[in-house]
Amino acid sequence: MNWISLAAVFIVIWWVMLFVSLPVGLRTQDEDGKVVPGTPESAPRGSHMLKALIRTTILTLMVFAAFYILTRVLGYGFDDIPRFAPEFY
Repeated sequence: MNWISLAAVFIVIWWVMLFVSLPVGLRTQDEDGKVVPGTPESAPRGSHMLKALIRTTILTLMVFAAFYILTRVLGYGFDDIPRFAPEFY
């Protein structure tokens, strides 16, 4: 796997982790009791994207490090995953 493939895997993991970490720590205007007129009560209270991006990057680095160690250092691949489904001939 060359560096372009590793970068593509990193980007895919990053996007998945972004959607996992977006709702973490989110507070709505209704929870704070300060609803801005013209916005729904379920709207976010304030900007939390910087924290979400930092959290996403840290999470992605940990998951990517585990992926890299399993595939490049230990040599595991998709062929090493056991098949639990019966084979039909």
